[in-house]
Amino acid sequence: MSLTRIATPFYTAMLLLLGFTGAAHAQSGQPADWQLGFQEAATPVMERITSFHDFILIIITAVTVFVLALLLWVMLRYNARANPTPKTFSHNTLIEIIWTAGPILILVVIGVISLPLLWYEEQTPPADFTIKVTGYQWYWGYEYPDHGSFTFDSYLVADAEPRLLVTDNNVVVPVNATVRVLITAADVLHAWAIPAFGLKMDAVPGRINETWFQATEIGMYYGQCSELCGIDHAFMPISVQVVSQEQFDAWVNTRRGSAGLPPMESEIRQVADATSNQVADAAGR
Repeated sequence: MSLTRIATPFYTAMLLLLGFTGAAHAQSGQPADWQLGFQEAATPVMERITSFHDFILIIITAVTVFVLALLLWVMLRYNARANPTPKTFSHNTLIEIIWTAGPILILVVIGVISLPLLWYEEQTPPADFTIKVTGYQWYWGYEYPDHGSFTFDSYLVADAEPRLLVTDNNVVVPVNATVRVLITAADVLHAWAIPAFGLKMDAVPGRINETWFQATEIGMYYGQCSELCGIDHAFMPISVQVVSQEQFDAWVNTRRGSAGLPPMESEIRQVADATSNQVADAAGR
């Protein structure tokens, strides 16, 4: 049984206690009204983050209930009316060992689970292609170096829905592709963040940071700059459209055409012809 399924009753109880009747989780790719919890995971990284979060929620709930029970027990059992003659000792070696070893054990368990997750997030697997992201005041610039290095800028569409999340140019990637993302900035600190991907990486001027994602569901996913970068910080959203491989290839060729580049199939054919000529020349020698 997954940790997410185990923790679901805790979310439901919180909703009932707080009086929320709206959805407990956000719809895929964007926030929702009365949201409680993460957006639906769209990458393996976010699935692991959600599972880890749910596990920590169980630990927090157990610790809170235990401490509350101890406080109530002490208040009722050892108040002046119930216990008019107080004990005279001031130390209890066994209790001191327990309240020291208990938290240490909890932290060890959390560390054993969290450190592999951090390693998984940081180790970029062999990527299908790379996208370079550059943060500007106040918009995003994108480059696809493995598809001819065509570039485009992405600006907020002010009056579109969902509000403050729609851009005029989307980042487009194929479903199930492993995408390496190189992130930098041209002026001040920015941060490229997409909640449904479990992805947040600072864009630092003069430095290139690396991260990755693998979107497993077709759809539109939104994020925003998550670093205070200036007066229009709230107006530089991120929109990533996950499509089929065929749709992605067609989009790439459209972008290449706008940049004056030949279609990808033509480029592949040219590379293959050049390779064949090199092999023939080597054989002739």
